[in-house]
Amino acid sequence: MSGRITVPMAVYTAEVVATEDLSPTLRRVVLGGQGLAGYRTTGVGDEYIRLLFPAEGTKEPVLPTITAGALDYGSIDLNLLRTYTVRRFDADRGQVTVDFVVHGHGVATTWARRAIPGDLVGLNSPTGLYDPPADLAWQVLVADLAGLPALARLLEQTPEGVRTRVVVEVPGPEDHIVLPQRANTTISWVHGGNGSASSRLEEIVRTLPRPDGTGYVWVAGETAALRAVRRHLRRELKLPPDRFKVIGYWTDAAESWQERYDALDEATRAELEDMWDDDSRDEDEIQDEYDERLTALGL
Repeated sequence: MSGRITVPMAVYTAEVVATEDLSPTLRRVVLGGQGLAGYRTTGVGDEYIRLLFPAEGTKEPVLPTITAGALDYGSIDLNLLRTYTVRRFDADRGQVTVDFVVHGHGVATTWARRAIPGDLVGLNSPTGLYDPPADLAWQVLVADLAGLPALARLLEQTPEGVRTRVVVEVPGPEDHIVLPQRANTTISWVHGGNGSASSRLEEIVRTLPRPDGTGYVWVAGETAALRAVRRHLRRELKLPPDRFKVIGYWTDAAESWQERYDALDEATRAELEDMWDDDSRDEDEIQDEYDERLTALGL
């Protein structure tokens, strides 16, 4: 399993061409314009991009420079950057669709609520994570509201004949949206989590059946809630790395979490950050240790 599927890094300034409210908490923004010319997709259903929003009182975003094929995060204001998945890429029209969860008053939510045709936003080349085995017979797709757009695209792109079990955790029935209808697919909605109640993602994953044949489990949601999900899949079920992908899309009470992380002593922060620089270790092993340390630290 490659882990990440990428295209050469580039940055673009796109303009809003259309908006649509899919539910009280999900707003669709379609991006296009000449500034998006040359945009390339990985074709992977959960590919993600960095969105760069204009600073307050300005109309155009400041784009980062690219150094050695990667974004130079030191060249931009990170407070104006957020990560989102691409719901759809229309190559004929040169348009990228992004579905925003609108809650609170963060920079992305505020921008999405106000977005009208002609508004500008920056974005970079996408990276995809979903990477099932070639002989896939069945899959389980589980997500909360933040992971719903990626789940919808994955479902849309699922090959014929692959048995698919979908479970989506949303705050309430008003957050249901129309999902692609595919043969051999069962879809369930669960209410809770999403910062308004305790997440049931671990319970959901534990209780879902795993059919015979080659399968793949994809789960996206709140970062802390998914630690137990990942531990269950990797340690209890002992699934190999190419049979699952668990992705933390957001952090509940992120500002409070960041304050507590920043309050850690310098040695502890260095220990956590240096874990990822050890090329001699398997990335999954590092993730296990990292999750355990954060949990032990109350983060």
